[in-house]
Amino acid sequence: MRIPSHPRASILALSPGFLTTVQDLGRDHCAHWGIPPSGAADPVSLRLGNLLVGNPQNAPALEMTLVGGSFRFERTSIIALAGSDLGATLDNEEIPAWQSARVKPGQTLRCGSMKSGARCYLCVAGGILVQPVLSSASTHLLAALGGISGRSLKAGDVLQCGAQRAGPSMKPRAVNRRVLEFFFRKGPIRVTAGPQGDLFSADSQLRFSASTYTVKEESDRMGLRLKGPALKRVVDRDTTTEGISLGAIQVPPDGEPIILFVEHPTTGGYPKIANVISADLHRVGQLRPRDETNFEFVKHEIAISLLKEQEYLLSPQRSLQPISR
Repeated sequence: MRIPSHPRASILALSPGFLTTVQDLGRDHCAHWGIPPSGAADPVSLRLGNLLVGNPQNAPALEMTLVGGSFRFERTSIIALAGSDLGATLDNEEIPAWQSARVKPGQTLRCGSMKSGARCYLCVAGGILVQPVLSSASTHLLAALGGISGRSLKAGDVLQCGAQRAGPSMKPRAVNRRVLEFFFRKGPIRVTAGPQGDLFSADSQLRFSASTYTVKEESDRMGLRLKGPALKRVVDRDTTTEGISLGAIQVPPDGEPIILFVEHPTTGGYPKIANVISADLHRVGQLRPRDETNFEFVKHEIAISLLKEQEYLLSPQRSLQPISR
């Protein structure tokens, strides 16, 4: 299909990829209206990508899932790919993730299938311009809210970008490898005890932290369904419907846990055995169907300490380094 040139456009979507949406850090102030936060499934990658191109960390970007898209640029810009490696090329030249790159008018970025992880962010200097909804650009697919008319990207979409804060003299930068190793460490996803943990037997709580679970195919941005040892309750009944937090791990009657994610319902009645700590939510966002994972309980004090360490590292001075040419 021939897509016409748009002189005023910043980016033309030649192909959308499997599921590409506009996301920022979400709208976490709307739960009392029944609206979940939405936002980037891997907020750490989004924030690092925005730092690479000189944006505020909350600037809207394109979140690509499992298979990336292809994009033609209509003006000189600075871009960065942050997240899973998807074998991207810029006019057939390899373009690595986790570093900034300059693109010229007419150049085409092509992204393939992700080699590891589930998501990668295309961050562009100035951010993707869309009409904010409830103070956020994030797309909530189920409610058709935000982003590009509340939907995923389509071939032929024209994307505008904002004014670039980073000037043409900005030198290329990369994320420090040690910072990446800290954020994307291997090992269990850390959780704190859930509000209904006492509804589960001691054997079930031990089984939860000692078992390996597989992410089911039907997982999505609403929640990650896990296949593994069933968790039995001491009393076989649901709790009173109450508010649900991002990362809550609820257990329905079949006993197989569900990690409630960025488009989760804001209330529910299934008991919650645990909650993913804030510092590990980005790792949940990189889980893909058939991936295996396990969990480790930590104290609230440890969870807070890890979050403080994460926030300390998320600054240009600590996370970025110049690229020598």
